[in-house]
Amino acid sequence: MDIVLTIILDGLIYASWLFIVALGLTLVFGVLRILNFAHGGLYALGAYAAAVAVPLFAGWGFPEWFSLVAMFIAALAVAIVVAPLIERGLLRFFYGRDEVLVLLVTYAVFLMLEDITKMVFGVDPYYVFEPRNLFGNVEVGSLFYVGYDIALIGLAIVCGVGVWLGLTRTRIGKITVAVINEPEVSAAMGVNVTRIYLLAFGLGVFLAALGGAFTSPLISVQPGISVSVVIVSFAVVIIGGLGSIPGAAIGALIVGLARSFAVYEIPEAEIFIIYLVMVVVLIFRPEGLFTPVQARKI
Repeated sequence: MDIVLTIILDGLIYASWLFIVALGLTLVFGVLRILNFAHGGLYALGAYAAAVAVPLFAGWGFPEWFSLVAMFIAALAVAIVVAPLIERGLLRFFYGRDEVLVLLVTYAVFLMLEDITKMVFGVDPYYVFEPRNLFGNVEVGSLFYVGYDIALIGLAIVCGVGVWLGLTRTRIGKITVAVINEPEVSAAMGVNVTRIYLLAFGLGVFLAALGGAFTSPLISVQPGISVSVVIVSFAVVIIGGLGSIPGAAIGALIVGLARSFAVYEIPEAEIFIIYLVMVVVLIFRPEGLFTPVQARKI
């Protein structure tokens, strides 16, 4: 029984931060119709920014709990600085172009971000240990987990519900949905479509950076962390359906639980099983488990 509970909890923890990252990826595709391969680099920037911000604020005498705020500020700073540079400075020139071309452009951005992080932060690993001490240990049945790991599940729920409510219950969200479905009509009615694109891309960048920031206490922040994340994130959104927020949640759960099962039962298939699940889903549902919102670009 303990092994089943362990597989479930480990799968949920892995799925939680992966969902936050994949949520930003599927949101950008849903609004801008762009497969953003640079998403992994943005995740890495968030992790590095948090690795710098947490000890910086601690050195200024802020209490330990403020490390959570520091990670949030780090992710927000990445979004504010980087999103306009990429979206307004580059991507807007490729809207409506061939999807393969746009994918190659974002891959080029990904490579540039990899080199930029090395130049700015160096190649030595960073460690963010302060936040993991905040919640102590949590007893789940006969198992003990670090409270911070369990808290990530709550953060993922907050992010998912927040984005869903933002799109369905707010004025700007309803305008965004209108732009997704009818950009020409929205523009004709006075909607600043380019601003919606920037806001959507900025939110996607923020979610990628937030995932990286709050994952930084779990990993060694070093060059290369962006590669595996972007590949697994693409697997999540493909399984769930490109552009679907519920699909991203279900896809993250499937990937998280499948990986956790493999780690404990067939560890040699840890990576393989994720893509096996993706292939099986695509065989029976080529569009993914959830049908994404269809949209046309200007």
